[in-house]
Amino acid sequence: MNALTVAEQVSRVFAGIGVALLVATVVGYVLKVSVAQRQPHGVIDNLNARIRSWWMIVAIVGIALMFGREGITLLFAIISFVTLREFTAPVSTGRGNGLLAFSFFVVLPAQYLLVWLGWSDLYSIFVPVCAFILMPIVAPVAIHDRRLAECVPTIQLGLLICVFCISHVPALLALDIAGYEEHNLLLIVFLMVVVQSSDVLQYIWGKLCGRRKVAPAISASKTWEGLIGGIASATGIGTALFWITPFTPLEAAAMAVAVNALGVLGSFTMSAIKRGRRIKDWGSLIEGHGGMLDRLDSMVFAAPVFFYVTRLGWG
Repeated sequence: MNALTVAEQVSRVFAGIGVALLVATVVGYVLKVSVAQRQPHGVIDNLNARIRSWWMIVAIVGIALMFGREGITLLFAIISFVTLREFTAPVSTGRGNGLLAFSFFVVLPAQYLLVWLGWSDLYSIFVPVCAFILMPIVAPVAIHDRRLAECVPTIQLGLLICVFCISHVPALLALDIAGYEEHNLLLIVFLMVVVQSSDVLQYIWGKLCGRRKVAPAISASKTWEGLIGGIASATGIGTALFWITPFTPLEAAAMAVAVNALGVLGSFTMSAIKRGRRIKDWGSLIEGHGGMLDRLDSMVFAAPVFFYVTRLGWG
């Protein structure tokens, strides 16, 4: 393991992110002045809005990291609450509220309590087994109209995506990896940097040279050029970050490719659900991005797979 402390390693990674954001801020300002002539410009204004939001996101994550396990677990519990609220919006009115209350105030906190306690045998099955079995039992009591068949699957899928999958990010802190004790926080940094940088770089590559659409019926903005360029660039970042992980450079590269591919699949899945609901974004919480789930869609499949692969291979 690297001789630097966890705090020093995290500081170095965040310093690199800060430099990248500073460069992006300058570029955005120059484009606004020189190209847009300080006038409204859809693409440039959206780019600058995204950059401002990333400053806020990095600051919030950095503060959570300072508080260690408690801070990270609380942050992602809040994220799960917000994303679950966005996902279940179509059934959030009327008599479905009883089932939603059970999901928000029983299932969600129980899952994160199990994660915080490190009881992996329980949090690995609590939502997809225990909660899913309880849902049809609780539903007839909580829902007295004809929406039961609509409410239960929507809330179950929301719990799976927004609570079960996302909770595997703080669950990384409980992994027992020989020679990597007290460094698990860096696994979260690795996962988040690789997956989120892939999103950003796919956007940039797509704007620079995107021509051929991947699946226009699902996502009108995704291009093959952006996809390949973003994954390749983010894989390079992941490989370069091997020193904060228990992986060799080759293993870090393989992990980066895997989580990037899963990030793309997560993004497409969530886009398909949005298309089915005929909505553009999950919300408007994050400027330039949409809702919280719009920002986390690439994490929903990547987080649990990264967790279990790391657990099986290195735990």
